Amino acid sequence: MASLNTAPNLSGHDDIYERLIGLHDGLSEGESLQAWSRLVLLLINHIGDRDVIDEAIRLAAPR
Repeated sequence: MASLNTAPNLSGHDDIYERLIGLHDGLSEGESLQAWSRLVLLLINHIGDRDVIDEAIRLAAPR
């Protein structure tokens, strides 16, 4: 069973952050939420491991 990797695992952090912020440029709040939802669903599909996805959802939930 795979587990969620929460250790830093990418380069270009600042560039990625800027791309995420840019994703919302010019969007209404509703459009912005739709873009986030599409991004999350695309990444979940890419991960494809139910246990890892469940762990990520658990860790992301408000405490």
